[in-house]
Amino acid sequence: MLDRTPIYLLNKDDPPSGQQPHSPPHDEVLLDAYSQAVTSVVDRVGPAVVRVEPQISGRVAGMGSGVFISPDGLLLTNSHVMQGSREARLVGHDGRPIHARMIGDDPDTDLALLRANGDRLPFAALGDSKRLRRGQIAIAIGNPLGFESTVTAGVISALGRSLRAKSGRLIDDVIQTDAALNPGNSGGPLVATSGEVIGINTAVIMGAQGICFAVASNTASFVVTELIRHGRVRRASIGVAGQTVPLPRRVAYAAGLPFNSGVVIAAVEPDSPAADAHLEPGDVILSLNGEPVGGVDDLVRLLNGDCIGQTMEVVVLRRGEMRSVAVTPVERKIASVRLK
Repeated sequence: MLDRTPIYLLNKDDPPSGQQPHSPPHDEVLLDAYSQAVTSVVDRVGPAVVRVEPQISGRVAGMGSGVFISPDGLLLTNSHVMQGSREARLVGHDGRPIHARMIGDDPDTDLALLRANGDRLPFAALGDSKRLRRGQIAIAIGNPLGFESTVTAGVISALGRSLRAKSGRLIDDVIQTDAALNPGNSGGPLVATSGEVIGINTAVIMGAQGICFAVASNTASFVVTELIRHGRVRRASIGVAGQTVPLPRRVAYAAGLPFNSGVVIAAVEPDSPAADAHLEPGDVILSLNGEPVGGVDDLVRLLNGDCIGQTMEVVVLRRGEMRSVAVTPVERKIASVRLK
């Protein structure tokens, strides 16, 4: 007589006899893991975030947020939060007021560096924003609309955005996030789940839903180093005023440009590098040291601190003819405010 007992094939991944197979994790478990990641960051970084109240003639002149980045009281906030003030009152998570003094201000990146009175202060480390990925969790901590120690969370929506500062210069490598920001969040940190500060919250698109921006931590690290070393962020200038203009396609093709535009010189400052190089109003700048110049923003971006004192080749279009001119940029005096 045949044995009709069912036969089951045992897969190597199946649980041993008598045990139930593993079920996929429940939503509650996943949510709890997310909550633990956020609360862990808030517990670590929250004490380093303060309310910033700039002082003008002994009176409060606004409010924003800031974050300590060293135990000896170095604090990052936004330039537009400080509004040119040299001093500020900080209020920590414990309500204790702390006096702070401006070290340097860089409106071109909307960052300001302060030093607070005190030592062994809670602080958060600046991370490497080049390692960020879209979709990564981002946590904002600050004081929006005066509500102390507010936490919002979201993801990094995009990387490498550009944002125009109040000075008119483009801030490059800006982080876009949907972590909710409101007035008062400015100057507070955008934090990764590692606990590192990956950005300094700076702006929102009014009327939009979840389009917020932060200055990348690598930009902040550069600015902090420059402000500590020089008291300002050094940038180069050749002494011209210009505007973006379209170029004939044949001209762009002949110059090897990837776009049909350049920068026409509207004015040349006396005794400037451009004047010494005999550049003239009406010349159209096509490239700088081999880098194409498609607009004023490109020219400003290429004239960084490394260019100061270095002879550079400028290719211009003058009366239908391309010419190569040697120019030695000098430091731009109005890029930052140095305070003592």
